[in-house]
Amino acid sequence: MSRSDKLESYGNAYRQLLESIQNFPREMWQFKPAPEKWSIHEILIHIADSEASSFARARKIICESGSSVMAYDENLWAQKLNYHEQSIEDSLELFRLLRMMTFQIIKDLPEETWNNFIIHPENGKITLDDWLNVYEAHIPIHINQMRRNLNDWQKNKN
Repeated sequence: MSRSDKLESYGNAYRQLLESIQNFPREMWQFKPAPEKWSIHEILIHIADSEASSFARARKIICESGSSVMAYDENLWAQKLNYHEQSIEDSLELFRLLRMMTFQIIKDLPEETWNNFIIHPENGKITLDDWLNVYEAHIPIHINQMRRNLNDWQKNKN
């Protein structure tokens, strides 16, 4: 997939997410397929947290190439931040705003900026292209995860 296609997909992620979640009955959003797996509710809260990290990382890559960023334990965040008690509507709105603001910045960057990078403690050097690869795929990965949850919920319901 070309960078242009990835940028288009990245920019359309909020719409794609909203369209997808319409396919999942609200009554199953708290369902966890296993204790260590996430519910749809948790996934949607995670998406906002991840997007906040993405928002900051993109700016670090663009403005402070070569700098370090911190990692975070997404499972610990889900547990300690009580994801099931957080508002899905607020998380979706935060995701929408963060994604839109970052898309507006990255869509017209000069070619040389795409070689800028950050250093991640677990993943090493991450260029802006690497960053785009990760976050363009992030929403489709979680939509597939939610589909698997739906399938498991339907099996358990019968």
